[in-house]
Amino acid sequence: MPYLSLTTWSLHRNLGPLRWTRWDADNRTQVTAVQDQPELLTLLELPIVLAEKGFKSLEVCHFHIPDTSEAYLKKLRQSFADAGIRFYTLLIEYGDLTNTDEARRQSDIAWIKSWIDHASVAGAERVRVIAGDAEPSDQLALQRSAAALSELADYASARGVRVVTENFHALTSTAENCLALLETCGETLGFTSDYGNFKGTTKYDDLSKTIPHSESIHAKAQTDAEGNPDEAEFIQCMELAKNAGYEGPFTLVYDGPGEMWEGIERVRKLVAPYLE
Repeated sequence: MPYLSLTTWSLHRNLGPLRWTRWDADNRTQVTAVQDQPELLTLLELPIVLAEKGFKSLEVCHFHIPDTSEAYLKKLRQSFADAGIRFYTLLIEYGDLTNTDEARRQSDIAWIKSWIDHASVAGAERVRVIAGDAEPSDQLALQRSAAALSELADYASARGVRVVTENFHALTSTAENCLALLETCGETLGFTSDYGNFKGTTKYDDLSKTIPHSESIHAKAQTDAEGNPDEAEFIQCMELAKNAGYEGPFTLVYDGPGEMWEGIERVRKLVAPYLE
């Protein structure tokens, strides 16, 4: 039966500084750019808060993890165990597996592997890896991405973690590329469908193709200037999941204006009928 999940992005204005990873072209390495945000709730406190609100799992953006020491990651793992909810996915929000600069691509792969190590210590079941930033028509880029995802999947599997990718960034902006990656990589690679990431007239057709292969769904609503979701559009996406027999987590994504918990609740009300 489908169940309720949340991404930390839905609380990104509440969880303290965002630690964005960027590529430093001069020094040829990854660097961290810190964006100040209020810390109204710590990441260690979040699992129990979600459990009390009826959520069954959480997906954590890597830039919300304030400390990658083994001691902190074990505390994070314990916070999930104490709350009785699943650390479903660590969302790795950086890395270009399609970059034509071989040295940079290999550096990004090594950096992603370091986060797979962190995910393993923290007890994450999965890591979401971005397939790449190349244009979707670039077939050589698709091959580079598939090779890197296979390498990362094997690395993660040995550490008890599963790699998934998503219809996120340019390369996987078409269902055809998403399915091609899954076919090439086979069972070692999983998939997440995000309602908000496919665009244009083919959106629903694309979602209908990827949802049957998805281990999680990012239930992202389109919102107006006041943060109210486009209910008809969102329900159409939910119906696609229902018709596909989807049984995994619906991870609520709210990134609109206003108080974030209120925005989350507006999306939750639309998902609730599909959990019964």
